[in-house]
Amino acid sequence: MMTRTLALASAAMLLISGCASMHPTASEEAPPPANPDFASAMAKFNAQFPNEKASRYEEVSINYNNNLKLDERGNCHERSKYPVVIVLTLDASGKVLSSTTDVMNAKAECFRQAYAAVQLPPPPFAPYQKPIRLR
Repeated sequence: MMTRTLALASAAMLLISGCASMHPTASEEAPPPANPDFASAMAKFNAQFPNEKASRYEEVSINYNNNLKLDERGNCHERSKYPVVIVLTLDASGKVLSSTTDVMNAKAECFRQAYAAVQLPPPPFAPYQKPIRLR
């Protein structure tokens, strides 16, 4: 009876350790796949410069984002150890019309959803491409 109990306990430990190895830890997490649409979004952002009004708006919009802690909506940071860059397309009022991220994973999708209804200060022109690097 004692031998059978030990055998069952050993089998249970093997099963538990097998299950644990199926879920990678943060240090084992593979980098997310790149989004092929991202280069186009960044090219549109870069085409907005040099422009003094756009340069000033970058500072205003980053401060606005940081003061309201918009990136903390939805607890997206915890979904991956890898950072995400999101490019928001804003209308003339500063409303987010669409977004594109540099990678495709759950964290990127979470940020796209979190920023979908955001209202930033009105940009100097529209549509305006606003990138944000999120840790």
